[in-house]
Amino acid sequence: MKKKQIVVTGGAGFIGCNLAQALNARGHDDLIIVDHLNHPLKERNLNSLQCADYLDRADFRAALARDKFSGIKAILHMGACSSTTETDQAYLSDNNVAYTRELGEWCLRKNARFVYASSAATYGDGTLGYDDDHQLVPRLRPLNLYGQSKQDFDLFALNNGWLDQIAGLKYFNVFGPYEDHKGEMRSLVQKAYHQVLATGELALFRSHRPEYRDGEQVRDFIYVKDAVAVTLFLLDHPDRNGLFNCGTGRAHSWIELANAVFAALDRPPSIRFIDMPESIRDKYQYHTEAKIEKLRAAGYDRAFTPLHDAVSDYVRNFLAATDNHKPSNWITYE
Repeated sequence: MKKKQIVVTGGAGFIGCNLAQALNARGHDDLIIVDHLNHPLKERNLNSLQCADYLDRADFRAALARDKFSGIKAILHMGACSSTTETDQAYLSDNNVAYTRELGEWCLRKNARFVYASSAATYGDGTLGYDDDHQLVPRLRPLNLYGQSKQDFDLFALNNGWLDQIAGLKYFNVFGPYEDHKGEMRSLVQKAYHQVLATGELALFRSHRPEYRDGEQVRDFIYVKDAVAVTLFLLDHPDRNGLFNCGTGRAHSWIELANAVFAALDRPPSIRFIDMPESIRDKYQYHTEAKIEKLRAAGYDRAFTPLHDAVSDYVRNFLAATDNHKPSNWITYE
């Protein structure tokens, strides 16, 4: 009997590549990877994976519409435009909403597992908190079109009764290996590593709200290894459905994150503050912190990697190793 396959969309991207590597470590070398190779570093990510097939996103959508696939047991949908500054609403509506709906409908029709990436950007300015209770979803007001696209699908899934059959993850500030292609959407850790090596210092945004001191804006930073572990937990437990926050449940300041980078580089902290661009000031999240009680109640009991340890692992074992031309597929999944 032919072994049923797993599809990872966005598999040459950041979370998707790490997720596919973790599946490879489990013995899944017959993955179907779907992406759009619009950056040479995504091609490098793809080359680190073992898979049975790679399909461009457009080709995959077309084949799925023609019902060309059989033997797929799960689609892990990590593919999306994740730029918080994207202004093409029609593109986001198609790529982030319609595409996700097509995959979800196919999985429900074929009785395949569907786990998709939502985002903490759906929470907007945080006024309503960060509770992944479904009753909060209709009230959320994202601050940018990217967040709204994720919110639009969450609402569709809620209103059509899908959330008792599929799982969505509201990823918070994920950082780690294989994010090099993301440009300005790269994590501060990745940007800081190169900036500190080049200049000896790190620039952080000033606060433009009086209740926050410069650098004391806080986010829930989660290492990609942990984000992958949560995603695989939901793959393994198809009876655990709905929206779940994917964060650590503990917020840290940008200064704490910066200090962890300097420590990983064995350098004393040297931070200067710069004005935040006016174009993003009214769309900037000053505080995010996941409520993870729902995830814990679902049975996920693994501890999250402490921030200092996660940053040290990423900087020393990936960023520095890559600079020294060592193999980039170092990451180990359990």
